[in-house]
Amino acid sequence: AFFMYRHHSFEEKLNIVTKIQHGIPLGRLACEYNLDRKMVREWLRKYELYGESGLQKQGNVKATYEIKREAALLFLDKGLPLSDIALRYGVSRAQLRKWIKLYSNGVLSQSVYRGRPLKDMGRSKKKEPVSELDKLQAENARLKAELALLKKVRALVEEREARERMSGWKPSKD
Repeated sequence: AFFMYRHHSFEEKLNIVTKIQHGIPLGRLACEYNLDRKMVREWLRKYELYGESGLQKQGNVKATYEIKREAALLFLDKGLPLSDIALRYGVSRAQLRKWIKLYSNGVLSQSVYRGRPLKDMGRSKKKEPVSELDKLQAENARLKAELALLKKVRALVEEREARERMSGWKPSKD
């Protein structure tokens, strides 16, 4: 079955959970509203554990290495279900699976930074050439770059002039 994974409002979640508590089967509601059963079951468990606050959007969790390791071990060593561990730590099952995989492969990071590695935003410090040979090699590289730039400019100018000649040239009708 195809399910729409979208953000559900607090009111939608509470409405579904209330209907389940009034005896309407979870599976029927999931089908009727085109929802994933596991997701609805998770809403119900969060409601049972935390009340209405369990259905509200949670902020991102900045987990330390120790928390990630502990969560992974609860699954690997103790065999607790992913959904129970995810509820306990306030993360998604997908995030928990990622921690378990990283821990199993021995590459679980102690860093909480996500994204690209930071770069020094300042200009790189140019080292002054020390020997005469270094000075000549630096000058040679600068001249090669300058020559390549001049060749490119000349080619562009010649291309533009050729286009102007082609568009301006018309055969006479004498």
